Order: sequence, then structure tokens, then C-alpha cells
Amino acid sequence: MIKVLVWCENIQNKTQEDVIAVYPDGMHNTIAGFLSKDANISVSTATLDDPNCGITEEKLSQIDVVLWWGHVGHGQVPDNIVELLYNHVVNRGMGIICLHSAHFAKIFKRLMGTSCGLQIPPPGFCAEKLWTLLPGHPIAAGIPNPLDIEIEEGYTEYFDIPQPDELVFNAAFANCGSFRGGAAYHRGRGKVFYFQPGHETFPIYHQKEIQDIILNAVYWANNKTRGQ
Repeated sequence: MIKVLVWCENIQNKTQEDVIAVYPDGMHNTIAGFLSKDANISVSTATLDDPNCGITEEKLSQIDVVLWWGHVGHGQVPDNIVELLYNHVVNRGMGIICLHSAHFAKIFKRLMGTSCGLQIPPPGFCAEKLWTLLPGHPIAAGIPNPLDIEIEEGYTEYFDIPQPDELVFNAAFANCGSFRGGAAYHRGRGKVFYFQPGHETFPIYHQKEIQDIILNAVYWANNKTRGQ
């Protein structure tokens, strides 16, 4: 079994009506729901509401891959939790997948060593085409090229990240330029994947192709041979 932890700050999921309308059970539970349909995956969830953000040494020692979604609560994640995650990725080989606004999460910035800042040009929300740049990559397996997303928050360059080890996807937004939307890295013994789609007010994680990419990324980021 691949043991996955889906982490979400769970702030807008509770307080913002347009988010609740799209994810009435919470974004983390939506993601956990489609991942749990795979017989090889065991999923748990955690949020800022949990003691220690739901993250402990004992918990992470049992986890193969973490999915991380954050937006307005990045600063509420304690630094000791960030270091715990970092050590499990780099030294133990745990995979981590950072979703959408988690480009600015403390753990992603720690792993990248840069500001991870980006641009959000007007009109802000627009149609997206996600182009596969590495069709032979495991994360891109079975994904149409391009993948159309009806509406999403437009990101554009410059995206202050290191040169990806593998740039799997590039995003093109109507009227707002292009963006490195699927970037894969190796950090120590672990793997890191940043995946851009996932604005909280749109049903991105209900879209089958997005679910398939995230599932592919879980398999790619899993490292069963990591040190114990």
C-alpha cells in the first residue's frame, strides 16, 4: 500500500461560501476521496485544526507521499513542522506534491530555496490549456494534450523557482500568458512535484483528468525503498 496524507489548511473550506459550494465536504476530503478509489492507496487527512497540524514524527514515519494545499494560512504552519516535513523528504525519501497556492507554502519554499513568488495578471480568472512537455513522463501518462480547464486562476512568469529537473506541464492562460504548471524535482532521497491547477472556487479537483494527474504524481513520488 502507498500511504498518502492529504493536508489542507481548511480555512476557506469553512468560512467562504463560494468555496463551500464547490467543496462541501472540504477540498482535502475531495482529494482523499478520489485517491482512495485506488486499491493500492491508503489515505488519511490532516488540517490546521488538528493538534500539531496533524503532523508528527510518528505519523510521517508511516507516510509515503504528502499532498499539500494551502493559501491564506501559510504563516500558521509552525517552523518545526516545516523542518519535520523537510527532513522526511530529503533524508527519508518521502514524496510531496504541492498544489496550486502551495507554491507559497513554507515547506515548498524550504525545498526550493527561493521565494517561489509568481505573477497573477488581470483578468485573474480565465480558461487554461495545460500542455504536456514530457509525454513519456509517468505523471503525464494517459493525459490528453492539451488538457482544457474551463476556468482557473491565471498564473504567469516569472515564477521564482529553480530550474525543474523535469518540466512535465506548461500552462497557457487566455489573455494572461504562460506558466510552468507541472514541475518535478529531486531533493535528497525524496521527490517533489508542484502542480498549478486547483483554485478553491472552481471544481478543478472534480475534473477526471486532474484527478488522473494527481494519482500519477502519487505513484511517481512514492519511494518504497526509502531508508527507515
